[in-house]
Amino acid sequence: MMCGNEQAARPIQAVATRFIAPVTHWCGATVLLVPAVTDAIDVAATAACLDGLLLTGARSHVALASDCTDRSAGATDPERDIVALSLAGRMIEAGKPVFGICRGLQEINVLFGGSLRTLDQGSHLRGTWADDYADLFDHVHPVDLTPGGKLARISGCGRLDVNSVHQMAIDRLGTGLTVEAVAADDAVIEAITAHDVAADVLAVQWHPEWQGAPCPANRGFFTLFGAALARAAAR
Repeated sequence: MMCGNEQAARPIQAVATRFIAPVTHWCGATVLLVPAVTDAIDVAATAACLDGLLLTGARSHVALASDCTDRSAGATDPERDIVALSLAGRMIEAGKPVFGICRGLQEINVLFGGSLRTLDQGSHLRGTWADDYADLFDHVHPVDLTPGGKLARISGCGRLDVNSVHQMAIDRLGTGLTVEAVAADDAVIEAITAHDVAADVLAVQWHPEWQGAPCPANRGFFTLFGAALARAAAR
């Protein structure tokens, strides 16, 4: 899922390469980039072409169902909100997997009727987007995985350290969603899954794509996505 950005005072569509590589390498999937441009996408036709959808992270905040007060360009991406939620909803209705990372988790929560809140400065994001990315993504904290949950089962872990690069978080959990992980220090919801739907839906607040190979839960996230894609493609 792409995002709207500004480059040299020109609107562009972009997605970080780090989201693409693990889907190719760990899921064995061919990646198609979906533009977050409402006038350029036929949601029904796009959903019919895809076996699954990964809602990637982004710098912008989800403006819908949140207390985000900064609605300036760059802080929010209204077209991404519209395209991501409408496409994810159509995919889930069709029984196709929808997975989310960071902003993607927040979008899925909003799709299921939940709300978002702004976190205290520095609690889950150390620094600003102007800082070195390695420093940003080296900010880690422990999360507790729900016993018996998808991530706990595939990783064999009860607690793990994850990176943390976000300012928004789930406030009210959406209807039909189940908590997969919470931050050990402040109980912020860090992973969710959906029940009572035909589609596989899983999302994490951290970034499993960032040097994720050594972590069994991060590798497991993409293993689950790859398996869900294979099931959808075989129908």
